[in-house]
Amino acid sequence: MVDESIIIYIPLIFFFVAFIFSMIGMGGAQLYVPILFWLGMDLKTQAIPLAMLLNVVNSLSATIIYTSEKLVEWRMALPFALAMILFPPLGTWVNIVLPMKPILIIFALFTIASAILMLSNWKPKRENFSSKDRYIIGFSGGSLLGFFTGLIGRGGGSFVTPLLYITGLEAKTAAATSAFTVTCSGISSFISHIFTAAQPDWILWILCILSVIIGSQVGSRFMSTKLDSKYVRKLFGVTLLGVALILIIQTFLM
Repeated sequence: MVDESIIIYIPLIFFFVAFIFSMIGMGGAQLYVPILFWLGMDLKTQAIPLAMLLNVVNSLSATIIYTSEKLVEWRMALPFALAMILFPPLGTWVNIVLPMKPILIIFALFTIASAILMLSNWKPKRENFSSKDRYIIGFSGGSLLGFFTGLIGRGGGSFVTPLLYITGLEAKTAAATSAFTVTCSGISSFISHIFTAAQPDWILWILCILSVIIGSQVGSRFMSTKLDSKYVRKLFGVTLLGVALILIIQTFLM
């Protein structure tokens, strides 16, 4: 159980997590899970279900702002989101027969590679994709990432923004589009947990939800109106390096 003396600090921490992750098109579950676990929550019945819910709340709240600012590239977002809902069950089936630690380490290394990609500002020379190209890229990219989210039991938001970025989207548009896809895949994952393992502490859940909504609203508005794309790209790269480190720690300690 979480120590009652520190419960008040959890929503405050999650406000800042939502503020940062909403700006880069990610939900923040990569931080919610270890924070809740280290604070004393049971991993399967409390930490993971709450983290998945906050992941959806954060990305959905940000998506509303990005949609109003016309930053979402729907020709990629819709097929990407559809594929990320359809393909995780396949990955879940495959992970039964594979050892997980090597897979998670490979995932962490790919996360580091994505961070370096964003920080280096590299992208292919071709940037003018047709509508058909964007639909194909969206569905194929979402299929691949959806499979891996099911395989490793974690969201694929770490790779959505980099993939969209190298297809030619500006960093702000890539992050905004990623927020929508993360929302869709996150809803599917959360539903599967809330009806199976979750044991909600409703007071804490509500406080966390409110803090994440506020953090996401502030962060997404700040990104859409104040930040230049190059700063979004750098912020994403630095955050991914932190996510990779946390993933490695989770793999060996949790």
